Amino acid sequence: MHAALPPVITQNWRVAKPAARGRRGVVVTQAAPAAEAGLAMLEAGGTAADAAVAAAFALAAMEPWNSGLGGIGFAQVQAPGAAAETLDFGPVAPAGLDPAAFPLTGRDRQELFTWPEVEGDRNIHGPLSPVIPSAVAGYALLHERHGRLPLREVLAPAVALARRGLPADWFTTLKVAASASLLRLYPESARIYLPNGLPPTAPYSGTPGCFVLGRLPDTLERLREAGLRDFYEGEVAAAMVADLREAGGVIGAADLAGCRARVLPALTVDWRGRQVHLANGLTAAPTLRRVLAATEAAPFDGEEPGPAWYAAAAVALREAYVERLGDAGPGDAGPGDAGSGDSGGDGREPADGCTTHLSVVDAEGMAVAMTTTLLSSMGSRLVLPRSGVLLNNGVMWFDPRPGRPNSIAPGRRPLTNMCPVIASREGGAAAEIVCGASGGRRIMAAVFQMLAFVGGFGMDLERAAHHPRIDVSGPDRIGADRRLPEPVLAALREAGPVDVVEHGVLPINFACPNLIRLAPDGGRVGISDVMSPWSAGLAQA
Repeated sequence: MHAALPPVITQNWRVAKPAARGRRGVVVTQAAPAAEAGLAMLEAGGTAADAAVAAAFALAAMEPWNSGLGGIGFAQVQAPGAAAETLDFGPVAPAGLDPAAFPLTGRDRQELFTWPEVEGDRNIHGPLSPVIPSAVAGYALLHERHGRLPLREVLAPAVALARRGLPADWFTTLKVAASASLLRLYPESARIYLPNGLPPTAPYSGTPGCFVLGRLPDTLERLREAGLRDFYEGEVAAAMVADLREAGGVIGAADLAGCRARVLPALTVDWRGRQVHLANGLTAAPTLRRVLAATEAAPFDGEEPGPAWYAAAAVALREAYVERLGDAGPGDAGPGDAGSGDSGGDGREPADGCTTHLSVVDAEGMAVAMTTTLLSSMGSRLVLPRSGVLLNNGVMWFDPRPGRPNSIAPGRRPLTNMCPVIASREGGAAAEIVCGASGGRRIMAAVFQMLAFVGGFGMDLERAAHHPRIDVSGPDRIGADRRLPEPVLAALREAGPVDVVEHGVLPINFACPNLIRLAPDGGRVGISDVMSPWSAGLAQA
């Protein structure tokens, strides 16, 4: 009889991520050049909104697998002395989306959502898979309401980064290779990302080169000169509509012209002497609200969570997901409905789901927490040749079966997992914690634990960011970081089935949070996700 083999360990090292410290503005993103773009806006006298918009456009050039001009999202904003608000630029299906265009094969998709399989996976990739790209409308509304700098200045870093191109390093190779089998199906996507039919690779030594993402630099330059509505009603819009028509898509000129972000009051809950402002709309906020309430009596004693706390958190997360998955409301339900925030029905978050989150504060105390996504890594995998826009694949959020609460329908808003949060000190007039994460359905558990580590146990941000977590993103199993001590693992096993996994670059077993804390003495600290190689927090000196 052979002894059982030990588990495969992919990363035999200890990775540390530095925090950013200062007394004025802080920007935290999943790609350092985007944080630099945001910091440049703060140094130029801009607000946190200017910095967030500059960083978001920069991410379109730096993280094409996670977000971009073809995406959607939600933002939380709190200006000093003002009530927190949600900017909802979430997904909306185009008017021409026809449920009959997605016939079922009779099989199930197990590696993505557990929806029935659609012929040709046309709800997952290609010209029928995008919902209306509303990210640019969201950035425009954020800049209009809270920005100070001219748009030309705010978009300048993104234009420069796009003209330089995407670094062809090992991380880019990894991300492109993960989507190569679908990128190769679409000529412009293959031309950009698969030179000679293969992903770009880093040189064996020296410095990686860069490659330009098609016409994206020209599109960013056009938006910089003509304004952001050009994306919906001008030359850029016309180019996208023409490409989609030729490809067989259904997003039309009227869909783009009618695209607007909306302002909603934040959903505010009291928690441990703070007010936590959650994102209104079809987000993970209602589920997080349930978890915060369910863990009020959990043992928050000591300097870090112990076995009993982790077990209580696991049970609260699991029960919240049982409720969430069991009563998911209609995809076009109103903001804050009980069913808001899930991928719909009995769906499971896709293994390759990708998103980005950024957190910003400025010297005056304005805070922005913004989460944007293409849904899957590389979204629809369809780059539009005339504009360089890589579109989302938001139709995959819908249940392809007719007559379901979250079924495919024109004009419908599907349910999502995004969870940007701002927590204020008692009284609610000033932001204290600015937080969010990427990672599909894993997002909410990560955001909850970051709030608990910092706001409940009083950890400093560096310690909290490096502390091992659990993931409970469904009703059945608990994912536990292998670094957790055995008493914690034992307590978790008492709470339910446990998978002990690594927290690494790939496979991605935990969400990727980032956060900023504003201390009462005026100090600010920000930190990005430890296992995201490009991520960074930067502070004004």
